[in-house]
Amino acid sequence: MIDFKASAQAMRSDLVAWRRDFHMYPEVGFEVTRTAGKIAEELRNLGMEVQTGIGHSGVVAMLEGKHDGPTILWRSDMDALPITEENEVEYASKNPGLMHACGHDGHMAIALGLARLFAQHREQMHGRIKFMFQPAEEMGSGGALAMIKDGVLENPEPDISLGLHLWNPLPIGKIGVADGATMSGSSFFNVKIIGRGGHAAMPHTTVDPVACAGQLITALHTIVGRRMNAMAGAVVLSVTSVKSSSHAYNAIPEYVEIGGTFRTFNAYTSEMLEQHVRDVSQSVSESMDCEVDVAIRHPTIPVVNDPDVAQRVREAFKRVVDEDQLKLEKTMASEDMSFILEDVPGMYFFVGSSNSERGLDHGHHHPRFDFDEDALPLGVALGASAIADWLMPVRKSLNGNGTTGTADTGTATPKEKLDAQHASVK
Repeated sequence: MIDFKASAQAMRSDLVAWRRDFHMYPEVGFEVTRTAGKIAEELRNLGMEVQTGIGHSGVVAMLEGKHDGPTILWRSDMDALPITEENEVEYASKNPGLMHACGHDGHMAIALGLARLFAQHREQMHGRIKFMFQPAEEMGSGGALAMIKDGVLENPEPDISLGLHLWNPLPIGKIGVADGATMSGSSFFNVKIIGRGGHAAMPHTTVDPVACAGQLITALHTIVGRRMNAMAGAVVLSVTSVKSSSHAYNAIPEYVEIGGTFRTFNAYTSEMLEQHVRDVSQSVSESMDCEVDVAIRHPTIPVVNDPDVAQRVREAFKRVVDEDQLKLEKTMASEDMSFILEDVPGMYFFVGSSNSERGLDHGHHHPRFDFDEDALPLGVALGASAIADWLMPVRKSLNGNGTTGTADTGTATPKEKLDAQHASVK
């Protein structure tokens, strides 16, 4: 077996260089022109077949092994956030108002590291790796769905999907894994409260949407724990923005808009929450003579790991880290990797990346977010170990003499090979 940990550590300087380059030139949404171009260039230099413009600005590359076998999809996101960076480091953002404040710069570097590593071992690969570099993951922008619409999950159809997130809630060296749901689905709501504006000195001549908004914010925050059964599962609802049609201190505005999000781990709970938000908004507004318009959208569904794939990946990780470094990790954050996992069984895992001793422990989406770059080679080693478990199977020889080696794939179909490889680790 290849020593993936040593191989990944040997390319640490290149991983850091890639990550810092992406960090200095962040791009948001589907407007990831420079980022996608840099990735496509690196992949072509490895001799890979590369497609660009998938899902508007995504990149897809295929790495073919020498032998037939399953197709593994490795997904990385590319976009940054509209946040002004406050870190004073040499690789700080050079694009004003934009920042890689979530770790996607590291995700891209890890994916490029995996591409380089396996490009050096094509002769040992039984199958292929399809690398998916996705735009527009943040803010429910729809990048995964756009790439799926453009055929990223076709020609060939992946057998297994894998991906990771650098994760500052976990310290460096810890790995977050989970069977089933590991990240929540996200829903956004916007409630427009329409009153009748007027002079603030004569509120009795108006219908005050500000007063109504205050009542409604309190009522919305009591849905979880009062209308929702606390035993029904993890739920969170937060009002995150308030704005009105007027900014004058002496005027009551015509309308106020309240925005926010709710998160759950299953579709049924999400449907219940949506109905509660609509009902509470209607009843509070009517009680104060206001009209109301409620808009709700659901950018992502829960990220659900396939239990069999997760079990197999955890075993592969033990070739890289000790078992006590693997931690159960679930979060109310969301990810549109969920749409890929809905179609292709797989696993999404977390690589601990914070280091409190070095001050690298700010949360994701914070203007001072940064991570310990030792997480980069660790991410490569973990990803490589998981991929190799399907594409570089090592087991007892077919003659039963107890020796090890790559089994003859013969004329079996890809599904039969996948099932056989899965059985070999049980």
